[in-house]
Amino acid sequence: MESGMITTPFGRRPMTLGMLKAQAQAARVPEGARADKWKLFRALCVARTRFSISDRALGVLDALLTFHPKPDLVEGEGLVVFPSNAQLAVRAHGVAPATLRRHLAALVDAGLITRKDSPNGKRYARKGEGGAISEAFGFSLAPLLARAEEIEAAASEVEAERLRLRSLRERITIVRRDIAKLLETAIENGIGIDTDSVQRTLADASRRLRLRLQPFDLENMADDLAALRDTIANRLLSFTNSENPGGNESRNERHIQNSNPNPISELEPLFEKGEGGSVPAGVVDVAGRIRAFPLSLVLSACPSMADYGPGGAIGSWRDMMSAAVVVRSMLGVSPSAYQEACDVLGPENAASAMACILERGGHINAPGGYLRDLTRRAARGEFSLGPMLMAQLRANAPGARCTG
Repeated sequence: MESGMITTPFGRRPMTLGMLKAQAQAARVPEGARADKWKLFRALCVARTRFSISDRALGVLDALLTFHPKPDLVEGEGLVVFPSNAQLAVRAHGVAPATLRRHLAALVDAGLITRKDSPNGKRYARKGEGGAISEAFGFSLAPLLARAEEIEAAASEVEAERLRLRSLRERITIVRRDIAKLLETAIENGIGIDTDSVQRTLADASRRLRLRLQPFDLENMADDLAALRDTIANRLLSFTNSENPGGNESRNERHIQNSNPNPISELEPLFEKGEGGSVPAGVVDVAGRIRAFPLSLVLSACPSMADYGPGGAIGSWRDMMSAAVVVRSMLGVSPSAYQEACDVLGPENAASAMACILERGGHINAPGGYLRDLTRRAARGEFSLGPMLMAQLRANAPGARCTG
C-alpha cells in the first residue's frame, strides 16, 4: 500500500482540509487494486463536471500520466511521478508556467492527485540497491486509483444522462414536426384550430431548446407537446368523421375545373342538391354548411390566384386552399383572421375571398382587417361572396377596362 504518511506542502503553500482528506483517501487504496490508467482517464473526461475540473486541468493530468511508466496503476508499485515543471509543460503542449501551476492546484483540490514534497520542494527519486527507486517526491497518482470505482460510476451516470437527454430531444423534435404538419393540414382544410396559440407554443419550445435544460424540464416539455399534438390530431379525426360520406362524389366533382372557362350557367349562383333540397352556392344549407361556388368561376373572376398554386397552377380546391395560405402570408393576413374566415365561410369560400382580396390588392390598405370585417358581416348574415365574385368577374371581362 502507498505510504500512509500525511505530508505537508513545501514553502508558503498552506495545508488545507482538502489536502488532508485526499492524502487520507490515497492511503486507503484497497490492497491489490489495479486500474488501466487510460481507461480511468477517459472515464474522468466523461465525468469531469462531477469533479469540478476543467478540460485544461485534464490536459495537465494527461501529461502527468505519461510519466508513469506502466499502463496500469497498481497498488504498491510506485504511484509517484516526479517531472520538472519544464518537462511537464512540454508534454502538456507548451502550457505557460503560471497556467500549469494553477491546473496542478486544481487537480490537488479536486482530490485526484496529492503532492509529496521533498525537504527542499524539488521533485526527484532516490534509488536504493540494485537501482530500484526507494523513495520519490512529486505528485502521487494514488488518489486516482483509490477513487477508480467512484470515477467509473460517475462516468456511467453521465453517459446514461446524456443518452436520456438525446432521447428526449429526439422525441421533442418528432412531436414538433407532427404538430407543424398537422397544423398545416388543418389550415389547408379550413379546420378550426387556434393557430396563433399553437405557433406560439412551437416558438417557445424552439427558444427553450437552445437553453441547457435538465432532463426533468425536457420531459415535461415533451409531455406537453405530445398532449397538444394529440388534441390537434383528435380535432382533425373528428372533422374527418363528421363529413358526409355520401357527399364525397359531388364534392370531388366540384374540385375538377371545368374545361369551359366561362359557361353562361356559372354567371349566376348555381343550385346544388343538399340534404334540405336545392341550395344556391354561397348559401347556408340546413346542415349549416356554406356551399362553395364552382372553382372555375372563382378562377375566372380571380385569375391572379393561379400564380400561387402548386407549380403555378390550380386544378383542385386543395390547390386553391394551398395558394390561399401562401397569399395570406404574403398579404400579411394573420393566421387567426384566416382561420376565423374558414370557420364562418367555410374553407373553399375563405380561399375564394382571399383570391378576391388579392385581385383587388391595390384598393385594400389592410387585407387582414378587411377579411375580418367580411367574416363578421358574414356571421351576421350581412355578406355574401356571390356579389363580390360577380363584380370581380365583370371587372375582368374583355374590354371592361377600355376607355373612350
